[in-house]
Amino acid sequence: MTGIPMFTSRMGAIACLALGAFAAGAAQPAKSPDDAEGGSSSAAFKPPPESAMPTDEFGKSVKLGEQIFLHTKEYAGKYVGNSLDCVNCHLDAGRKADASPLWAAYISYPAYRSKNKHVNSYAERLQGCFRFSMNGEAPPLGDKVLLALESYSYWLAKGAPVGEKIAGRGYPALPKPAEAPDYGRGSKVYAQHCALCHGADGQGQQSAGKTVFPPLWGAQSFNWGAGMHDIKNASAFIKANMPLGLGGTLTDQEAWDVAMFMDSHERPQDPRFKDSVAATRKAHHDSPTSMYGKTVNGHLLGAQ
Repeated sequence: MTGIPMFTSRMGAIACLALGAFAAGAAQPAKSPDDAEGGSSSAAFKPPPESAMPTDEFGKSVKLGEQIFLHTKEYAGKYVGNSLDCVNCHLDAGRKADASPLWAAYISYPAYRSKNKHVNSYAERLQGCFRFSMNGEAPPLGDKVLLALESYSYWLAKGAPVGEKIAGRGYPALPKPAEAPDYGRGSKVYAQHCALCHGADGQGQQSAGKTVFPPLWGAQSFNWGAGMHDIKNASAFIKANMPLGLGGTLTDQEAWDVAMFMDSHERPQDPRFKDSVAATRKAHHDSPTSMYGKTVNGHLLGAQ
């Protein structure tokens, strides 16, 4: 967004309709611990500084987890199917409150997730990130990639209260907009605040083979199974964090509109696809804020 990426590298890099039912207030699916939530980050937990990272054998695992988080393709490439890094959605190396920080995620599991309808361990939650957000393959339980990411998350959460709601977890939920999210209005918000970094085509920018400003849709973005494909989650993230360093400057309506625009473009298929787009929507996307299976500009989203 204007001169600043919707996705960023360390301090910088986001990580991606017939709305009559939404406007009428259709029921939402049960919340998972990583859904957008209400609440202020004014008293959010502060993770330890990088300078306090241990240097013993455990510290080596913590450091590896940090590097995987910042440079996912480089350190965990066999499990990654796009050009994104973990830090694209979890800003400031997973530290930033209201950007789904790792310290809050770690203390929130084990937990039941409506997405897969069973109690998930933290490692299983990380597997889902690779499968959906990274459009790749889930590392097997016990893999050094998962262990390193768990170590890094555990260290960031040092001193955080376990099993309690904590300020700054997830993204602050937005109230329903005054008007149903609109593709046309969203395209104008995108052109004004996002296209400079992510391109008019949403494909981001690269330098020396490294993604500088990640793609927001298309083959190298997150797939239809990722949480950011839902405009409810995307709008909450955008409102709280974008433009980078200027979170809260877009109106709620602008955040909903640009999220709707972003999520009205094609992206990789949901790996849970079975039989047809309609059947997959019914099984996994039966929400008024999911664009999967909706027709936009003559194209059935999810059909590609």
